[in-house]
Amino acid sequence: MHWKLEIDETRDRLIQAVRVHVPFDGWSERALLAGAEECGIDIDAARRAFPDGAESLIEYHSASGDQRMETVLDLEALEEMGTRRRIATAVRLRLNQEADNPEAARAALTFLAQPLQARLSLCCLYRTVDTIWFAIGDKSTDFNFYTKRALLAGVYCSTFLYWLDDKSEDHAESWSFLDRRLEDVMRLGRLRAKFNNFLSSPQIISKFARRSRTTYPLP
Repeated sequence: MHWKLEIDETRDRLIQAVRVHVPFDGWSERALLAGAEECGIDIDAARRAFPDGAESLIEYHSASGDQRMETVLDLEALEEMGTRRRIATAVRLRLNQEADNPEAARAALTFLAQPLQARLSLCCLYRTVDTIWFAIGDKSTDFNFYTKRALLAGVYCSTFLYWLDDKSEDHAESWSFLDRRLEDVMRLGRLRAKFNNFLSSPQIISKFARRSRTTYPLP
């Protein structure tokens, strides 16, 4: 099921102000209070907006980035693309949401890497890949629903890490890296399909059926 965190104007204003302070103060109470002061929002209201401190801030930051990515995707243009290009387009848009302040994204990643934040880390990652698949028009409801999200999670994480340290112009090397990872996944999918077709061929089924009827003497 596709699910989202509720987005509202107050938290949007706050999160944008907080992000400016994150490279210096981290995702912290101090950054939240500084952002609230800049926005003219009451401190108590700011704390109610993000009651769990850094966890609330990071989760909202991630969810709002997912929503912005989904909003700016050109659905008409996507119709002319294959699945791999659709995914690449969505991932690029999602990472570009962080391009104006990559240190805020790096700080969030550092926070989420803590063992105690495993649940939040998985929650944010799942929401991102789930949003990408729905945004590009995926309607699967069978087991492939989970397989697609697991595969994309691996691609997204590795590309994100590469992107954070990429100094190439317009992150060109990151997009080449992304294309290679997607090609690896597509190749794996093709190999799996061939293997499944091989196992389901009449000759193989007949061979295994004959073997299943064979009896062997006890030792």
